[in-house]
Amino acid sequence: MSTAADLRQTVGDVEQAGGEIIAREVDVRDFDALDATIRSAVEQFGRLDVVCANAGISSTGRLQNLPAATWQDVIDVNLTGVWHTCKAAIPHMLAAGNGGSIVITSSGAGLRASQNIGHYVASKHGVVGLMRTLALELAADYIRVNTIHPATVQTPMILNDMTYRLFRPDLPEPTEQDAEVGFRQLLAMPVPWVTPDDVTNVVLFLASEKARFITGVALPVDAGRQLR
Repeated sequence: MSTAADLRQTVGDVEQAGGEIIAREVDVRDFDALDATIRSAVEQFGRLDVVCANAGISSTGRLQNLPAATWQDVIDVNLTGVWHTCKAAIPHMLAAGNGGSIVITSSGAGLRASQNIGHYVASKHGVVGLMRTLALELAADYIRVNTIHPATVQTPMILNDMTYRLFRPDLPEPTEQDAEVGFRQLLAMPVPWVTPDDVTNVVLFLASEKARFITGVALPVDAGRQLR
């Protein structure tokens, strides 16, 4: 998963590009800490226009064998954490009176079932219901709420030994190259995964005025995964 070093790199990238940033390590399960961080940012920058609820975790296991703590961790981060993010952010967006955009990262697993990740599937389906309800509740204030649904993304969350073994249980120590064949079979287009930039470009679009009348939409970024 992401590290403190990744956060420091993000800070450096923003500052090098001439921007300003407040960076905090916060657990989205801790509403009070998240709320305090958002308040601090609004005090410094003046208002809040765009929210990206992107924190998420995953693990594997068949549902009947999952430890209760494993189920709860994924639900608490992926679903309750998104609710916490929106709950802390919405009052500031309403106070600003400028409308705005909330973009929630769901998953291809938020639109269809997959074996061995049932807790993840449940959490990512849950945020779709959350998104649609918020889109209705906030429409009159011109605050748009949408979910994006990436396929497998070329990040360490997917590119790791655990996932390689899930795709290639026939090999004792499968590599990325060994698992790539399985990844390609999931997507309609002839690629094994999408890149972080592919997802970022869709977030930027939904956050922009070009998407000013798009709300309540579950948008796949998946190279045709939903067609398979």
